Amino acid sequence: MTQKSIYRSSEGEAAIHALYDRQLAQLDITTESRMIPTRFGTTHVLVAGPQDGQPLVLLHGGNTTNPSTLGWLKPLTAKYRIFSPDTIGQPGKSAPVHVSPRDNSYGWWLADVLDGLGLAQTSLTGISYGAGILLRAAVCVPERIAKALLIVPSGIVSIPPRTMLFELVMLVAYRLAPKRKRIARIVEPMFVDEAIPNSILETTELVFQHVKIETEMPRNVTKEELAGFTAPTLVLAAEKDRLFPARQVITRAQQVFPNLVAAEIIPGSPHFVSPSYLPTLNRRIDEFLTETR
Repeated sequence: MTQKSIYRSSEGEAAIHALYDRQLAQLDITTESRMIPTRFGTTHVLVAGPQDGQPLVLLHGGNTTNPSTLGWLKPLTAKYRIFSPDTIGQPGKSAPVHVSPRDNSYGWWLADVLDGLGLAQTSLTGISYGAGILLRAAVCVPERIAKALLIVPSGIVSIPPRTMLFELVMLVAYRLAPKRKRIARIVEPMFVDEAIPNSILETTELVFQHVKIETEMPRNVTKEELAGFTAPTLVLAAEKDRLFPARQVITRAQQVFPNLVAAEIIPGSPHFVSPSYLPTLNRRIDEFLTETR
């Protein structure tokens, strides 16, 4: 049986691809595209950085596009060979088929992507939803991960019920009367008291219009599941994150990771890492990848 597309229409899929191309052009970095076959469908991968650079796989956030997250790590493309797949089942150029976040499907998907890229073992960075995918790979193929960096991560603690209820109510309200101001309310918990960039409002509005959005996060990992995961791990939680509260993330990370190098709080930042902190974030990632043994 043919799986239904995550897009509401072929026109909607074209609109998301056009947005993707605009965002990629705005990054102003040289990239190449690769199409990787996986057991769940073809996966599109953006590749940037010097060919002889240390490989780093970047997993982007949920219900958004790959270029929007790749921009966070743009400075690292000067040194690292970054492989950034469009998460299958999310807005982008990979197969538009739903993949369950409730089981290990995403872990096996990522294993297939690594196979297609010829990466027997590599460092991985996961941001938000992408961190939950990384953790599913840590369960399925722990030996494939050299180092793990989790930024504002899902997969460790659940979104607080109050925040989840607010998001669902706002989503229903938007469905009943699609207005830009309601989009702003939906993304508000990810920015708290910071200004919401127009680019985020545009992306969210187009995604909500044209994509059957994923409302579930990858399930939380357990200590037992990570018993065989020995890769050095760094967790960076945001102080004002209403989706994944920093103190809860730090506490549980200390409980479940066998080789936790550090669990740190990004000061003053909401879920979308503050632009003023991005230079520090890139330096911290470079430090972790370079100095950690």
